[in-house]
Amino acid sequence: MELDDIRISRAIIERWTAKLLDSLELDVALVGGGPSNLVCGIELGRLGFRAAVFESKLSPGGGMWGGGMMFNELVVQESALHLLDRLGIHYREYGEGYYTADSVEATAMLIALCVQSGTPIFNLIHVEDVMFRETDHEKRVSGLVLNWSPVTHLGLHVDPLTVRSRFVVDGTGHDAEVCAIVARKIDARLNTRSGNVVGEMSMWAHRGEEWTIQNAGEVFPGLYVTGMAANAAKGGPRMGPVFGGMLLSGEKIAAEMAAVLRP
Repeated sequence: MELDDIRISRAIIERWTAKLLDSLELDVALVGGGPSNLVCGIELGRLGFRAAVFESKLSPGGGMWGGGMMFNELVVQESALHLLDRLGIHYREYGEGYYTADSVEATAMLIALCVQSGTPIFNLIHVEDVMFRETDHEKRVSGLVLNWSPVTHLGLHVDPLTVRSRFVVDGTGHDAEVCAIVARKIDARLNTRSGNVVGEMSMWAHRGEEWTIQNAGEVFPGLYVTGMAANAAKGGPRMGPVFGGMLLSGEKIAAEMAAVLRP
């Protein structure tokens, strides 16, 4: 068979367009392709919910690829081992409740399992705003405003497109980008909060891990936080290259979403 250049282009355009059209109405829109949202996407997909991940960079996975300071090993504590077992990620005991995993294998597995679960990942997509609706009963985040990441980086004046979702999960890490948008454009105008995100504290691995799980949850009607974004939104410490709390916070949010979407 002789390969036809135009047929190759047609296949890519048609299949990607179909994938996006199928994701314009979602149960959960996950912003940021880090480990917390990847776990959340895996769990939601396996439960049959319509979810999608929108990642601004070329490669999903967040900071998990690099382990600690580009030593591509990461630490997971015992409380998260059930997730590694369920996801088929290999690990080795280091001693006294510490376990290590290869960060490249772990990240690649999370990405592959997320897509295989039925939760697509759209990379190179920047979330520049949220859809906002106000009724007599509630003010609510109800979707995302999307553009290409290169459009944002180059400062081009190109109008975005929108995706409607019942819930949005901010998993954008240290910057808590979606929370910052809501604080700046909605909360400040509505005078319900201070108009900005609290921001994370300095490094404290033990507390950071605990609070990453505790802080994961709803911060505004329709908007949830997970992973490092949860601590950035609520003022918890950062925790470095230990990832148990990140994974567990994604699992927690998926369970909360499932309880609300299918009570």
